[in-house]
Amino acid sequence: MSDVPATPPMIHIEGLTKVYGRTHALRGISFEVPKGQVVGFLGPNGAGKSTTMKILTGFVEATGGTVKVAGISVIDDPVAARVHIGYLPENNPLYEDMMVEEYLEYIARMRRIPADKVRGAIDTAVSRCGLHRVRGKDIGELSKGFRQRVGLAQAIVHDPDLLILDEPTTGLDPNQVVEIRNLIRELGKEKTVILSTHVLPEVQHMCGRALIIAEGKIVADGAPDQLSSDGGRLDVVVTGKRGAPDAAAARAVLNGVAEVAEVHERTTGEKDALAFSLTTKGNADPRRALFAALVEADLVLLSLDKKALGLEETFRKLTTAEAGKATPDDHHPKAA
Repeated sequence: MSDVPATPPMIHIEGLTKVYGRTHALRGISFEVPKGQVVGFLGPNGAGKSTTMKILTGFVEATGGTVKVAGISVIDDPVAARVHIGYLPENNPLYEDMMVEEYLEYIARMRRIPADKVRGAIDTAVSRCGLHRVRGKDIGELSKGFRQRVGLAQAIVHDPDLLILDEPTTGLDPNQVVEIRNLIRELGKEKTVILSTHVLPEVQHMCGRALIIAEGKIVADGAPDQLSSDGGRLDVVVTGKRGAPDAAAARAVLNGVAEVAEVHERTTGEKDALAFSLTTKGNADPRRALFAALVEADLVLLSLDKKALGLEETFRKLTTAEAGKATPDDHHPKAA
């Protein structure tokens, strides 16, 4: 047996809660992120994404639970934990009257980079973030895209192990979005990245794993492709052996199939026929069971079309379902 200690995950969160008055912003969430993984943290506005980020970085105090970065408790020793973290908040606060290079030097010294290594650290950050052309300009003169690059440069100037990026492409035009995505993808090759967003293409383009949060709870965790195919929809058209069947009876037959989660009637151009959309449970394939149930009920299956849920549909399904369970006290402007 090896005596070498196991490497701790880059992020370890267990039973994390945050309460604002009567509002539960986070409801005991738990997850781990190993070193070198790029994770998309998905959720609608008010789901708890930014609250989780702020607790991870030590800017907001947790109500309960365990939060560790590189094995260091953010709650017990936030200063030591922050050494490992580079953080780009959603509003990207910058000193607009400072030049890019001046600002990065200020951040480098705030990060306690040794004086003889400050210049090298700034040069590396400028190079990685494509800031050569603007390093001598005032930040206030820069476009939103370049300001985001400056925000990323300050987040990596001290060469952290973990990058925490909160809505990094908000307010950018399509060209700037592509540029920032490419930059984050490159940074993700050598650092652990957790990316908070409600923009689904961000996750599909940049992340190997997606966490979906809704109403302060983790409702899904997996690869984007896995979540896209986790569950699906069947469009079916049925008729009776002697004309149009009874809609309620046909619905009851479909609802009686174990692998079917929901049944919704839809319109059809077929004469004497009924059309339904069925949502399946998980990765279940109910086609054989459906066919058998319809035959037993003397119904005729005219067509069946199986469609996988896209990530957008999965996201809407999970987050709207969770929102439906929430009570009025669960909503609070701080639970971002």
